[in-house]
Amino acid sequence: MSEALLEIEDLKTYFPIKSGLLGRTTRQVKAVDGISLTIREGETFGLVGESGSGKSTVGKSIVRLAAKTAGTVRFMGEDLHELHGERLRQLRPKLQLIFQDPYSSLNPRVRIGDAIGEPLLDHGLASKSDVREKALQALESCGLSAYQADRLPHEFSGGQRQRIGIARALALDPKLIIADEPVSALDVSIQAQIINLFRRLQQERGLSYLFISHDLSVVEHLCDRIGVMYLGSMMETGPREELFRSPLHPYTKALLSAVPIPIPKLKRERIVLKGDIPDPSNPPSGCKFHTRCPFAVERCVHDAPELRSAGGGRQVACHLA
Repeated sequence: MSEALLEIEDLKTYFPIKSGLLGRTTRQVKAVDGISLTIREGETFGLVGESGSGKSTVGKSIVRLAAKTAGTVRFMGEDLHELHGERLRQLRPKLQLIFQDPYSSLNPRVRIGDAIGEPLLDHGLASKSDVREKALQALESCGLSAYQADRLPHEFSGGQRQRIGIARALALDPKLIIADEPVSALDVSIQAQIINLFRRLQQERGLSYLFISHDLSVVEHLCDRIGVMYLGSMMETGPREELFRSPLHPYTKALLSAVPIPIPKLKRERIVLKGDIPDPSNPPSGCKFHTRCPFAVERCVHDAPELRSAGGGRQVACHLA
């Protein structure tokens, strides 16, 4: 078994809500409320759930774009949130984040060749004489041509801009890439191309991914293991095949029931969840999902289930599973 590259233990990320003339904290938005996961070398871990479940905040907390409230984030054996100065700077290139909309993360006045090369210069990974060549190599690895390096971001389509975002991360020779909804804004045909690009780069470079998405049909084609989040907590984790074949948590079952089936004659019972995801600043007592769960019992209202082993590398947080 390959070594653990990223280890997250009981991660919590809360955002204070202040009110009054003195700006006192009256309550907190519990965006991430105690999740744990491990990603091994060469593995793709998919993190799924509805909008507002805390998936993106997990990614931002890992790379320190959001300050964690509690828990540990260990990358390559070191606690990222305890590192400072030169050691943190050395590890930064090995952990890269790809955003949902790369256009908003690109300077519209900077040509993409320079945008890709700038991080190489900042981290001392290339000299001024060879930074151009490395930027072109990254572009070509992601399916773009060298002559396009002198163009500005607005001259590219959505799919091409996503390739630029991948190339910018790839140029730093990372070990782990956090992809935050990288294909949700793209057409279906372009989504397939980007997913195939992720898979090819993983095979060629031995990359690991944390792939964040709300689309289970996309996650099914790319991920080795999957974690299902709801309101800041992990509901279920397990190998992709097992989770899709026999989901254990009612929330996972509801999400899977919405995935289209490619064979028209086959039918799947659609589970429609009532209501909206609760306010993360005032989550329900007991099981957070009980307010929308069609199978909830009295115990679910008062007793919060722990994420426990269900055998076969699977975990579930449900009293009924």
